[in-house]
Amino acid sequence: QVQLVESGGGLVQAGGSLRLSCAASGSIFSIKPMGWYRQAPGKQRELVATITSAGMTNYADSAKGRFTISRAPAKNTVYLQMNSLKPEDTAVYYCWLITTRDYWGQGTPVTVSS
Repeated sequence: QVQLVESGGGLVQAGGSLRLSCAASGSIFSIKPMGWYRQAPGKQRELVATITSAGMTNYADSAKGRFTISRAPAKNTVYLQMNSLKPEDTAVYYCWLITTRDYWGQGTPVTVSS
């Protein structure tokens, strides 16, 4: 089994910044692709950013230029630096990791006030 533990969410004013962290533990024996998704009230879960085991990144258009995904060297730990936050970024942010199946964290809420 794999566990993902997120931290770093909270309340911030528009234009502010937050940094999310996610650490994986359990039955993982190599570096895996990881990422962040988010789900706003009444909406479907959507991709924010992903990073491969080699460090290649992919961003949703809404995140490009404002968010940066990174990972700790040789660890299944991933970060999401979010700058220039907007009210429409308000959502629960979920950490994701894939092995032979998808794994999800419990989610950390981010609220951006206008």
